[in-house]
Amino acid sequence: MPTPTPQTAIEPTKSNNAAVPVAEILPVVPQHSLWSQIVALARYMSTTEVHTYAFSVAANVILSLFPFIVLLLTLTRQVFHSRAMESVVPEMMKSFLPVGQDFVMRNMQLLAHPHKGTQAFSLAMLLITSTGVFLPLEVALNSVWGVRRNRSYLRNQLVSLGLAFGVGALAMVSVALTANHAIWLPWLFFGHTKNLAFTVLTYGAMRILAVIASILLFFLIYWALPNRAVPARAVLPAAIVIGLLWEGAKDLYIRALPWLDFQSVYGPFYISVGLMMWAFLSGLLLLAGAHFSATRYTLRLARQAAMEG
Repeated sequence: MPTPTPQTAIEPTKSNNAAVPVAEILPVVPQHSLWSQIVALARYMSTTEVHTYAFSVAANVILSLFPFIVLLLTLTRQVFHSRAMESVVPEMMKSFLPVGQDFVMRNMQLLAHPHKGTQAFSLAMLLITSTGVFLPLEVALNSVWGVRRNRSYLRNQLVSLGLAFGVGALAMVSVALTANHAIWLPWLFFGHTKNLAFTVLTYGAMRILAVIASILLFFLIYWALPNRAVPARAVLPAAIVIGLLWEGAKDLYIRALPWLDFQSVYGPFYISVGLMMWAFLSGLLLLAGAHFSATRYTLRLARQAAMEG
């Protein structure tokens, strides 16, 4: 009995490989209606491959998250020598973590204190586990875009390392911008920081920067990871939508945590379980955005070709 293939967003051709232009690939969805695209997305999300990819990504995200936080704290403290940036990292990470924020950041700050062995190990673990995050994502995104041939293991490691450094640079820029706004906002209020307006502006600025960072992260993954040239305009709308949905979904997840009550089931390990579950849901959301963007873009190209023909 033949093995079923996962539902992709575009129809592969006989000569399909990484070099085939996107414009030559036919969309699986025959109609340009939103309902047909939603049905195709639901079929894709119900496949076992998608859940396998999401769980693999979630496991490696958890393994790379803590070394990543330690590395950020180390860079702000020993490279940039900025107390303002160092104080921003815990607040920024708390906005990304849905559970156990205080516990995680308190212990990460202890680990980041001058221990060269810990810092070197964190960097090594970050490089190893970050490639584990992007490897299943590349396979999943290649499937979405109809690419039959994945990168070689060595090329995937190089691309994964590049993306890891890109994510790190994005995080450092976010930290620097947040630290700057923490400096000039009090100046704007003439030092009167104990009021509602200052609190709202501070919180709002941090959330806006977090949303922008999320959008850029999704865009970087959608655009650079597939083993084909993907136009930026094909994935930018999806990155914006998924970035906003991801922030909203995180708030909903935080509100649902008391009802999920992981602590009564997993005891002291409930924080790890909560983070793992959130990473899994984030992986599903990322893959849903990739499939939807590929479907809409190939449908658009097919409609343009039909009008020109």
